Amino acid sequence: MAEVRQRKGKKEEPVPRIVELDTDEESDTPVPLQPSTTTRKPKPSTKELLDEEEGYSPWIDILRVLSFLALASCGLSYLVSGGESFTWSLRAPPKYMQLDWWKAQLKGPIYLTPAELATFDGTDPEKPIYLAINGSVYDVSSNARTYGPGGSYRFFAGADAARSYVTGCFAEDRTPDLRGVEDMYLPLDDAAVDAHFSASELAELKAKERAEARDKVHEALLHWVKFFENSPKYPKVGYVKKDKNWLDKEPRKKLCEQAAKGRKPRKIPGSEE
Repeated sequence: MAEVRQRKGKKEEPVPRIVELDTDEESDTPVPLQPSTTTRKPKPSTKELLDEEEGYSPWIDILRVLSFLALASCGLSYLVSGGESFTWSLRAPPKYMQLDWWKAQLKGPIYLTPAELATFDGTDPEKPIYLAINGSVYDVSSNARTYGPGGSYRFFAGADAARSYVTGCFAEDRTPDLRGVEDMYLPLDDAAVDAHFSASELAELKAKERAEARDKVHEALLHWVKFFENSPKYPKVGYVKKDKNWLDKEPRKKLCEQAAKGRKPRKIPGSEE
C-alpha cells in the first residue's frame, strides 16, 4: 500500500505592522530628535584646587569680623550710655561695669557696727571710705575729695547720719536718730493766734500738722536714700548692725539751730495767702 505523504504547508510569514511617526504640522517628513547641546563642566584638576587654596588670604575675613565687632561695640556703647558716648568713655559707668561692684556681689554684704563703721571715715588711706544712710552702707571712695578728710561732705563718712540729711546740720546730727526731726516742719505756737481756735479744733489742727510734717521728713530722707541706691558711683556694700533696742539707749536730740530757724508762726484762720 502506497504511503501517502502529506505535504508540509508553507510557513506563514508575519504581517508587517505599520507604525505612524510623529510629523511636523507643516510637513509629513518625520522630525528627527535633536542631540543635547548642554555640556558638563569639567571638574577642576588637583593643581587648580591647590592653586586656589594658595591664593586664599584669611586676612580679609579677619578684617570683616573686626569691622563688625567695632561697629557693634560703638552701637552698644551708645545704647548703654544713653547717647553719651560711642567709645565707652562714660563719666559714670553703670554699676555692672565696675570691678568693685562685682567684687562686692561675689563677696556678699558686710555687716558693721557703728564703731566699726567709724573706722572707714577716710582717715586711714588703706581703707575705703564708707557712709551709711537708713542702715545701708555705701562705698564712696570714688569721690574721696568730697567725702574724705577736708571734703565738704566729710561729716557723712564713717557714720549713719540719716538725721543730718534732713536737717542740714552735718556736724551736729551725725546720727540715724530721727526722733523730733518733724518739728522743723511744724509751725510755732502763738497764744494770740491759738486763741482763734477752740480746744478741739486746735488739737485736731496740731495732729494734722504733725502728720504732714512726718510725711515731709520721710520724703526728704527718701530722696537721699534713692540717690545712693541709684548712683552708679557708690556701690552698696552692706548694712549697719545695731542692737535691737538701740534707740532707747540714745538721748533724745534737740532740733539743731539751723533747722529751727525755718519754723514760722501758725497763721490765723482766713489769713492764709
